[in-house]
Amino acid sequence: MKRLLFFFFLFFFFFLRQGSGEGQGQILQRFPEKDWEDNPFPQGIELFCQPSGWQLCPERNPPTFFVAVLTDINSERHYCACLTFWEPVESTQEVVFNEDTTEQEEEADEGGQARLSSTAPAQPSQLFAPKTLVLVSRLDHTDVFRNSLGLIYAVHVEGLNVCLENVIGNLLTCTVPLAGGSQRTISLGAGDRQVIQTPLVDSLPVSRCSVALLFRQLGITNVLSLFCAALTEHKVLFLSRSYQRLADACRGLLALLFPLRYSFTYVPILPAQLLEVLSTPTPFIIGVNAAFQAETQELLDVIVADLDGGTVTVPECVHIPPLPEPLQSQTHNVLSMVLDPELELADLAFPPPTTSASSLKMQDKELRAVFLRLFAQLLQGYRWCLHIVRIHPEPVIRFHKVGHSSVDCGPGCGQDAGCAPSCQS
Repeated sequence: MKRLLFFFFLFFFFFLRQGSGEGQGQILQRFPEKDWEDNPFPQGIELFCQPSGWQLCPERNPPTFFVAVLTDINSERHYCACLTFWEPVESTQEVVFNEDTTEQEEEADEGGQARLSSTAPAQPSQLFAPKTLVLVSRLDHTDVFRNSLGLIYAVHVEGLNVCLENVIGNLLTCTVPLAGGSQRTISLGAGDRQVIQTPLVDSLPVSRCSVALLFRQLGITNVLSLFCAALTEHKVLFLSRSYQRLADACRGLLALLFPLRYSFTYVPILPAQLLEVLSTPTPFIIGVNAAFQAETQELLDVIVADLDGGTVTVPECVHIPPLPEPLQSQTHNVLSMVLDPELELADLAFPPPTTSASSLKMQDKELRAVFLRLFAQLLQGYRWCLHIVRIHPEPVIRFHKVGHSSVDCGPGCGQDAGCAPSCQS
């Protein structure tokens, strides 16, 4: 089975609301121009293109790239890749940072006389507005997203001798297998060649290096706490100044939960305009820019993981049950051997020759293997319990409530019908 790799190519630009320093996105171009039957246009996508808000800048910032995740009404995820660059604001679009300062410059006193304010901010000579190229796909191929948007950006900005319409047409008609482990080479018609590696199984999450990065940022103890918090349906909030790190952290935590599937709210990058979602009573895994950390401090039942600072804050009213022993200690020791293999050799008087450390991708696989074995140990005997229940639908042990009341079990029994079988008559 094949599926279209890309569904939409969107072009957003920035315009400023009058009397405010905040703006909103507007669609300049959209491909395809009409909705497809099975894939309606994602409403509100402009909020995810600039999660911190559309704002003018006094200088040209370097281009940025990140991938947000949108979930539709059918609980299917759409991957929204955004490449943002800055262009000078045209003379007809120049807007001051705060139009209200014009009214503040003239303040009427009690006698009706007007005076000028000497503290009015000066307007920069040149302002730059963000412009975003967006790809929306139901398949998760971050590297292909980055390369394709980079190619479109080069054609648009550097004026390459390539027809942009042909590039976008090839992009929209590209199909790849959903799974199977095969490789597919595609070209957008600009002398490029991109290799797409499909996963072996459609349901198997692709973590790349996200799990290894999560352990590097937070450490073993904190990641195990977040793992148990997600298993026990607690609210988990990630904070970072990097949108891509937020997306990778949420991806890594979901990969650790495999083979279980997380069915609650999952928003790796939450726009600032939707922060009220954090007050929902249902569990969630959400990422928020660290600039809005003050707005999250009032949340009393949310576990906050600061990726930049490497800390996890658990509120006093929240209790995270740890893994049962000895699994907790065993898992911690094995994770230490993967992340720091020289720890076991640090105290040896004659240590063996050190071997080269695993690459980040290989370390990611090793960490995920530890958690797969952990789930195998946790669920050991689960199928046998199902076997017993299905063969013996009736209760195996029954308590004789009437007979129990006529037997004196001694002090402390309490005449409970559910006491030990030795209390039965």
